[in-house]
Amino acid sequence: MNPAHSIEAERLSRRFGSFLAVDDVSFHVEKGEIFGYLGANGAGKSTTIRMLIGLLTPSSGRASVAGHDVASDPEGVKAAIGYMSQKFSLYLDLPVEENLRFFGGAYGLWGKDLQRRADEVLELTGLAEHRKAITGALPGGIRQRLALGSAVLHRPSIVFLDEPTAGVDPEARRSFWRLIRDLSRGGTTVFVTTHYLDEAEYCRRIGLMVDGRLVALDTPAELKRTWVPDRVLLVRGRNLTAGAAALRARPGVRAAEPFGAGLHLRVDPAAWDGAAVRTVLEASGGEGVSVEVAEPTLEDVFLAVVGRGAEAQAAQEVAP
Repeated sequence: MNPAHSIEAERLSRRFGSFLAVDDVSFHVEKGEIFGYLGANGAGKSTTIRMLIGLLTPSSGRASVAGHDVASDPEGVKAAIGYMSQKFSLYLDLPVEENLRFFGGAYGLWGKDLQRRADEVLELTGLAEHRKAITGALPGGIRQRLALGSAVLHRPSIVFLDEPTAGVDPEARRSFWRLIRDLSRGGTTVFVTTHYLDEAEYCRRIGLMVDGRLVALDTPAELKRTWVPDRVLLVRGRNLTAGAAALRARPGVRAAEPFGAGLHLRVDPAAWDGAAVRTVLEASGGEGVSVEVAEPTLEDVFLAVVGRGAEAQAAQEVAP
């Protein structure tokens, strides 16, 4: 294992009967890195995590986490990491502080060391004022911070977060990601899955999973340059539906999708600019049309990656 890597996966696969959930995945995660693992539901993200944390044995390939082989030493992996699942594993009838005491005891902390570390985690997560509150009576965003605090109570070098912000409000998500960045700055490696693509911008590198395969891996900026070389245009106006259909039929228009009350376009920059798009839309009945150039987003990347995969699959199906 490379000493600069917290996690290494080499040709990792997992089958459930005839279903291949994770297919020949290889990557590494550097120490102190925030690594994002993205994909639609069923893409293989959670299955990959369950292999990496020692809950599932790989069907083939190998992986190491914090220097421990996940197949031969799963208990060593579990002792070295923190894990926060999609459903926060908290005791809702206990006060906040007692949840921390329980998890600290499970990690082998006790006495003054446990109390000192629980106090530190309460400060880290901004929960000191809630220490006596019953966990189940608290909003989801606060319980989320408590779940993260429980996962890092024993100072793991790596923490796995599986869809940690699902179902919480935007402000709670922002607060949670401030905690993640603080952990990373302190040297903790963070492996996080999320379906919120705006959150993935906080990651140093991102892996994109499609149908069990890791199809793209790079920094957010490089993924955008590689997968979205098109011009991205934001269109506002009225009566744009017919114009959008007309644009989709034109060469050089990669995508024309609804975006709020307007349209989000990806076009060949050699063939289309704002004036040309406005002409088509106005000819199709659009009114008050305005067009502006926008920076590509990770959502554009994801749509391009999935679209490329769909095109390849269709080509295979029609091949003789």
